[in-house]
Amino acid sequence: MPVPRLLAIALVALTAAAGCSGSDAATAEFPVWHNTDLNAISRTISAGGVVSATSMKPDGDLETVALDQKTGKRLWAHPATMAGRLPGMGVSSPAVVPSAGGEPVVVALDPARKGRWNATLIARDGTSGRQLWTRPIHSTFGPQRCGPYVCLSEHTALRAARVVVLDPATGRTLWKLPGIAEVEWSDATRVLLLRLAANPMIESYELKTGRLQWQQPLDQALGPGIDMSGGWAFGATGQNLVGYVAPYTNPRTKKVSTFGLFSVRLADGAVNWMRPSVVRVYPSGNPGSAPIVRPVDTHGAYGGFARLDADSGRVVGQITSAEVPGAGWWLAFPDRMDKLGFLKHDGKGAAYDFATGKALPVEEEAGWSFCVTDPKPLPLRGQAQGFYSVASLCRYDLSSGKRAGGDEAPPSWFTGSQDGWRLWRDEKGGIHAVNDGTPTSPGMYG
Repeated sequence: MPVPRLLAIALVALTAAAGCSGSDAATAEFPVWHNTDLNAISRTISAGGVVSATSMKPDGDLETVALDQKTGKRLWAHPATMAGRLPGMGVSSPAVVPSAGGEPVVVALDPARKGRWNATLIARDGTSGRQLWTRPIHSTFGPQRCGPYVCLSEHTALRAARVVVLDPATGRTLWKLPGIAEVEWSDATRVLLLRLAANPMIESYELKTGRLQWQQPLDQALGPGIDMSGGWAFGATGQNLVGYVAPYTNPRTKKVSTFGLFSVRLADGAVNWMRPSVVRVYPSGNPGSAPIVRPVDTHGAYGGFARLDADSGRVVGQITSAEVPGAGWWLAFPDRMDKLGFLKHDGKGAAYDFATGKALPVEEEAGWSFCVTDPKPLPLRGQAQGFYSVASLCRYDLSSGKRAGGDEAPPSWFTGSQDGWRLWRDEKGGIHAVNDGTPTSPGMYG
């Protein structure tokens, strides 16, 4: 069973960290809000004027929270749970899907149990919280939006695991297929699923009918020997989907699985390019728009850092391994990722120009990096242990390694943007939003 996106391991491994010489926007010039009345621990999802996330209450219980996108005002909250989700996947987010009439529907897992079912999938009106329909659940990785519908891998802990596509207004099953899958991209007419199996692959389906359009095995896109247990990330911009598969060391054979980045066309699944034997750095942009990587040789030694062009896979910026300082640093990027900083907490760091590879005066550089570099597991009640909240970024002065302060928004490569709105979680779990007109683009978390 795959264990994706274990950010805490990435943090401990010091594969990277990010920073910025300034914010993407002077937030005072745009509509902004900040809701501190929750502790959001999942990705924040928005659609149809509603923002939703999974929040942890002080007693460790989970709840699904819905906020008004324009004001940040809490609309409603209901108990939430996870049944069958793996800790390495992070806390599941609700799915927010506009109904046929345009009203947002929030779909999340409720702790209500009945008979052999461990939880209940409940769809609610996004504005009022009124219940629309329910579906008993044995085990699931959680609901996801797929175009105008809801996609759900259910019975994930059973041999009868399957993917179902549901009408958000009624809960009616439109089509289904056996196995487990995750939505990696969708539009109004089709969805791209990562099929998690012995031979993992990307498959494109017509949303209305479930007709298979194309499939691309990952071992054809990146090479043989893939094991998804190390984690993965996908992102799409333009006409391409960029995927990252992380390395995994088999505890029995001690052999490292195939890893790296690759790109396929959304239209037909044809491979555009591949970059094997590179690891994604954290934090960083979405692999579909701002892939930053480190090469790893056959002996497990890390090289320098490279920024890739997402369309072609070509190196467009590079810092050699000779420029990488010793131990104890975290990476830092500016808002356009044209610089690379090495943050040393409470000490003097370093900064380099990505295009030239030359050192920059660190006294003139500030950067965004992880607020917490040694995250602790969430004290969840009644859930599997080992879950972590999504990471937050804080701004640092690279010359001193101390917090730089200010109310600036993190850069868009981290937050992403949808319909001009950018959303992010602060280190205390509060949700921030700014409507600065940033073009729609994926962020670090998708």
